[in-house]
Amino acid sequence: MVILFTSIILFNFIAFKLNKKLNANQILHIWNFTIAFQLCFDLFIEFKLGAYWYFNKGVDWAEILPRTILVPPVNMMFLNWFPFHSTIFKKTIYIICWTVAILLYEIITLTPEPWGYFHYGWWKLWHAALIDPFLFLILVTFYKWICNLEINS
Repeated sequence: MVILFTSIILFNFIAFKLNKKLNANQILHIWNFTIAFQLCFDLFIEFKLGAYWYFNKGVDWAEILPRTILVPPVNMMFLNWFPFHSTIFKKTIYIICWTVAILLYEIITLTPEPWGYFHYGWWKLWHAALIDPFLFLILVTFYKWICNLEINS
């Protein structure tokens, strides 16, 4: 729990304080998309397949925190600094660096309570290493769609 509360404060502070690119509409869309996408993903991976869980197996009120106010600011930071106008190589390196950072954070969250809050079932770190880049690409695609909607409206 200590890591969770510290991360929530730190990530939200950084995301909003250092935001130079995202407007309020984009932040709202990213925040809602992140929550909805994570809930849909976790519905199957966590609850149906038992791959991993937060705190305890099953539904727990504390699980609202990582799903609603931890991951969205991370996605804000990722998009705020994403090199949209750079080469594919730089974009790939950026996604790889963020994936490594997310994996390191995941390792930290696996520490025993009261520090950590995340637990593996059959899920392994390599599963996240394979899936995280695709999740980042989905996020970038969603953000580009939002930007196109704003331009065309």
